[in-house]
Amino acid sequence: MMNNLNLLRLLQITNTALPVGAYSYSEGLESLVEAHVIYDQTTLKHWLEQELGYGAIKIEAAIMLRGYRATEIGDLEALDYWNNWAKAARETAELREQSWQMGYALRRLLEKLEPELSKEFNSLSQEVSFAIAFGIIAAHWEIDPSAATLGYLHSWATNLISASIRLIPLGQTIGQQLLSKLHSPIVETSSKILALTDDNLSSCGWGLALASMAHEIQYSRLFRS
Repeated sequence: MMNNLNLLRLLQITNTALPVGAYSYSEGLESLVEAHVIYDQTTLKHWLEQELGYGAIKIEAAIMLRGYRATEIGDLEALDYWNNWAKAARETAELREQSWQMGYALRRLLEKLEPELSKEFNSLSQEVSFAIAFGIIAAHWEIDPSAATLGYLHSWATNLISASIRLIPLGQTIGQQLLSKLHSPIVETSSKILALTDDNLSSCGWGLALASMAHEIQYSRLFRS
């Protein structure tokens, strides 16, 4: 069980006010709304549930956990390996840039909050992904890995629901109702992620990839992905 200090630390790094620019990304939702694939609460809920069950966010959270474990035992070689793995797993240039830009912003923040983490960040051979940066600080702050995974998934869902409220549009109350309905799928996905072995890191993310590629050439955009 986490103590109160660790709980507050988890809330800090999953807060929508965290200055990493998450609000500027829709992860393909903007193109899906434009194409009328997503147009209401029901279609959005279906998309998010499918992403939780089969999509890239499941693998992203699993990579976060591996960054956590590598940091926990001081294995900088493994930390670099999984950071490179995270880059290779991104389906499109937009999604890769999102991960890097958010990772860079989180790194800058963390090096102000915890200067000793420069060792971990400087050991990486490429730009840090957001998942790895999140895993580094979660391990450094000794946040329970199960709680860190739940927080990571919940933060992802909150951000995409917030984007959808503006895009579809939806009301704030509907957004909160939808987030409540996603609690059980988030818990279920988190349990599966904790049990995933390295050999089972795979996803069926072609829908996200197509949505992201369409967004790259979309005429008018509010979001960066």
